[in-house]
Amino acid sequence: MADLGDRLDHLLGKKAADTLVEAFDITTVEDLLRHYPNRYASQGQPLTEGDPPDGAHITIVGDIVKSDLVKMRNRPGHMLKVVLAADKQQVDATFFNGMKVRHNIKVGRRAMFSGTVKYFRDKWGLNHPGYLILPEDRESDDIVAMDRVRGGGTLAGMARSTQDPGQGVDMSIFDRPLLPVYPATSKLESWDIMRCVRQVLDQLDPVDDPLPQGVRGEHSLIGLDEALRAIHFPDTQDEIDRAKDRLRFDEATALQLVLAQRRNENSIRNAPPCPPRSDGIAAAFEKLLPFELTDGQNEVAQEISSDLSNAHPMSRLLQGEVGSGKTIVALRAMLQVVDAGFQCALLAPTEVLAAQHYRSLRALLGPLGNAGELDAGEVATKIVALTGSMSTSAKRTALLAAVTGEAGIVIGTHALIQHNVEFFDLGMVVIDEQHRFGVEQRDALRAKAKQGTSPHLLVMTATPIPRTIAMTTLGDLETSTLRELPRGRSPIVTSVVPANAKPAWVDRAWARINEEVAAGRQAYIVCSRIGDEKVSASDKEPQTHSVIDMFEELRHGALAGTEVGLLHGRLPAEEKDGVMRAFTDGDIDVLVCTTVVEVGVDVPNATVMVIIDADRFGVSQLHQLRGRIGRGGHKGLCILVSEANPVGPAFARLQAVSATNDGFELAVLDLRQRREGDVLGAAQSGTDTTLRLLSLLDDLEIISAAQDFARSVIADDPGLANHPGLAAMMKSALDGERLEYLSKT
Repeated sequence: MADLGDRLDHLLGKKAADTLVEAFDITTVEDLLRHYPNRYASQGQPLTEGDPPDGAHITIVGDIVKSDLVKMRNRPGHMLKVVLAADKQQVDATFFNGMKVRHNIKVGRRAMFSGTVKYFRDKWGLNHPGYLILPEDRESDDIVAMDRVRGGGTLAGMARSTQDPGQGVDMSIFDRPLLPVYPATSKLESWDIMRCVRQVLDQLDPVDDPLPQGVRGEHSLIGLDEALRAIHFPDTQDEIDRAKDRLRFDEATALQLVLAQRRNENSIRNAPPCPPRSDGIAAAFEKLLPFELTDGQNEVAQEISSDLSNAHPMSRLLQGEVGSGKTIVALRAMLQVVDAGFQCALLAPTEVLAAQHYRSLRALLGPLGNAGELDAGEVATKIVALTGSMSTSAKRTALLAAVTGEAGIVIGTHALIQHNVEFFDLGMVVIDEQHRFGVEQRDALRAKAKQGTSPHLLVMTATPIPRTIAMTTLGDLETSTLRELPRGRSPIVTSVVPANAKPAWVDRAWARINEEVAAGRQAYIVCSRIGDEKVSASDKEPQTHSVIDMFEELRHGALAGTEVGLLHGRLPAEEKDGVMRAFTDGDIDVLVCTTVVEVGVDVPNATVMVIIDADRFGVSQLHQLRGRIGRGGHKGLCILVSEANPVGPAFARLQAVSATNDGFELAVLDLRQRREGDVLGAAQSGTDTTLRLLSLLDDLEIISAAQDFARSVIADDPGLANHPGLAAMMKSALDGERLEYLSKT
């Protein structure tokens, strides 16, 4: 007999086990049993006196009464036209690889056909069905065994999965009402996996359940042993549903146990307490602000201030709509830390954004950010920037300011993470657009605090995160959300322009930009690619508008009367900074750019954005981009230009973006259109999603229940020493790389 931890080579033999490892990295019994079917094949719809509906899947048994090889009219080759006498009907079937199957499908043979009903000229038939030739010496239709498999498609594959040397083929598998169909590869077919699962389940001892009986009863969950058997070989749809409910809870619990452990570990670390001061830079900054903060900003600022006062590290996510004022809140928090005698590091994903943060923070602080300069305030700190493209002397100056403690706030890109960057006493790390950074990079920056302490951590994102996503991927972080726009900010109006059907509307977009520029305002034009991409002879030229071509076309054409600038990621750093500075200062009227302006860029005078080939961008990305406009006293207009089919799904997605400014609603839409498991960090960790059954969007109740259970367990048993079953479940439900990823995030 076997248990969940046993190696498969001991149970299935080395050849089968090696194939499972190569295809899916499946090594143990539990790995195999957690490779769930993605659908189930049924016996199909039996024939009745009436005709089956078009598209119905049917499985029929009958006698072959006709089998003719016919030359195809429109292409080389032959097809086999077959008539099967089944029940009281004669069923037509067509095989397009006639020469390959004619040796099996002969008149007088008895066969099982399985396929999808197709109608042609009021007569139905089966095109290229799966088939299985049955023994000739049959006395009844009850199929028990046969010597070898003759057939093709899924039916033959399933029959081969039962093949046992010396005993022939056990056809009783087709007596089952539901047959599992697994994620498979060209080298490992679904029926091969089914055979392995059957063999393992036949040898498996009853599985001990790691979930307490009370938890199972509270949430109406079946036992783990029953669930693992039912998910693979169910008799009814109800069995599948109950098995999935239990296994979804396991997945949610595994994730929440990791996050609860991380939350517990963070709570026992030491961090520098930074209580607020009434006579410090933070207080002086509040008096200098020329505008009033929103109620939401004040509430979130108070939450962060309270966290910073503790001797354990703050771990907080600050999320908010585009333009909701996260930077002001983060700056107030950093000044509180500086007032306590510590330093802050602000990590930005791009040099453009790092430079923007540096300029905006200097502008916001004024004399409070000019420590060491002639115009410095009575209380002040020094702000320095550190990026990879800076000159050697500028880097040396910034590094010296960081290591001596002269700089209270250090702003930078990945350059901050380099081993030669040291801080005098790092008290807080602020990470902007956290999804842009890998876990190793975030870890490296947090490790720059003094030995034995951990810096406070504030993670900012302008990409709204639905509650279930936050609970599942950031469950160890406290979450603060800014939903309201700052006072005086107008909502952005978005329009979708079908470029092919309405070319005059595109011309009107350029005219609108000219009107805005004439009124003293500015505009963005965003393209999806640069235009200097190398295209091999075998590749097709991208059918999109490049930023370089659009820049040349517009400055000599529709926008010839304006000052047009060009910005993209491959420009030298000094040139990028110069262009962005010129646009910020108003010397450039229209900026033709790529998505380098997606986050953080703040030019209040920009009121119009035209996004070319808008269907090439994701929903959340479009929402981010349009957030660059309407940041001053004038309304913003975003125009989404697309050559997509106006009745197709891509155009419908753009219309959904234009219909709402609610980033949370759009985030849900975006996640539904892509694999939600990627949210767990697949792109950053290099692994595929490990979500098998759990839906991060739809299973809020399950995730909440699992979070409560996991936190109660970890509170009493942080290392799961008294819960070995839960520890094993946590490791099996998440692959090793993902477990390591989550533990470090």
